[in-house]
Amino acid sequence: MMRPLELVVRAGRTLFFRTPRVPALKHRPLHCSCFLRNARVEGGFEGMSADAEPAEKESEGSLEEDYSEEQRDAILHTLNTASESELAAIKLLRGKKSSSIVQYREQHGPFLDLDSLVNVPFFQHKITVKVFDSILNPVQTVPNKERKSVSRTGARFIKPDINRERLEAANSIVSIVFGLRKLAWAHVDRRMTVLDWQQVLWHRFMQGAHQPHIYLEDISSAVSNIPKADFYVLEKPGISIQHTNLFPVILHLRTVEAMLYTLLDAQYAAGGHHQVLSMVRNAVGSHFDLIVGTSRTSGLEHVQKLILESVTERQPRIHFPQDMVVHYRNLLQSKGPNRNEEMADALLQAIAFYELVVF
Repeated sequence: MMRPLELVVRAGRTLFFRTPRVPALKHRPLHCSCFLRNARVEGGFEGMSADAEPAEKESEGSLEEDYSEEQRDAILHTLNTASESELAAIKLLRGKKSSSIVQYREQHGPFLDLDSLVNVPFFQHKITVKVFDSILNPVQTVPNKERKSVSRTGARFIKPDINRERLEAANSIVSIVFGLRKLAWAHVDRRMTVLDWQQVLWHRFMQGAHQPHIYLEDISSAVSNIPKADFYVLEKPGISIQHTNLFPVILHLRTVEAMLYTLLDAQYAAGGHHQVLSMVRNAVGSHFDLIVGTSRTSGLEHVQKLILESVTERQPRIHFPQDMVVHYRNLLQSKGPNRNEEMADALLQAIAFYELVVF
């Protein structure tokens, strides 16, 4: 390659060109932090080892170094002996993380050191550190200011506000969804097991005027069949009052909601504690990716998949009584106007309530 020419003017007398002197380059390796570990550039060529890993991985260090021997023993004891339900009760270990730990133990044996948890699916270095801290300090891990924001997270989805301790102590809930013709409920305990799941039909509401005594008779009859639970979660109707042409439908849904509050929360006057809550419909839809644009789509196919997984997966999201699986599957295969959307929505709402609010 030709070197660039430099124009030189001396005292205004002579113009000539010369080749500038370029200092000799020394052959030495250039280390660059933007390359992978064990990679270097030599003489303009790149040399990289086959087992190269990102440089930031090196800076994370070993998890063993961050904890004392006593703390390491306590963490490993929990990881190796706790059941899936006990692991799910620990902050950040609910859902697939707790089931992944149990599956890893079954396949590879007990955890021998803290670093081995990073080999489990859904675990990375940063989240693993938070999990360890939560195991060691189940109460103090979250500062008071953050704890308030965490406790308010569920309040975005339910009304009225319920004390966190009451939610965490609940053994079972009944999720209730109602429409113009049907009322469905799903009775689910905190182990995510379906205890009861059914619906009732209303025939008289669509015949003539909506008389108060008909509401009382039909809704009271439905409530008498609903099982006892710590909380009753009602679906908050998602129809805006701005749709004036739907005012009769809105009035019907609000009337049913008000009567369910009255009949199911009969003990409120005595103790001052709510047992009946309303949960935002679209919050449940977003939790299960059922929102398209601003509208919520049907959850029937999702529930059918949950029923299938209950008999094919080792750690299903929701458990059904084995003798009722076929019955539930047949109920949700109806077509046209007989599609049991309310039953599907009631079950999805129960799952979302536990996962978003309780756990």
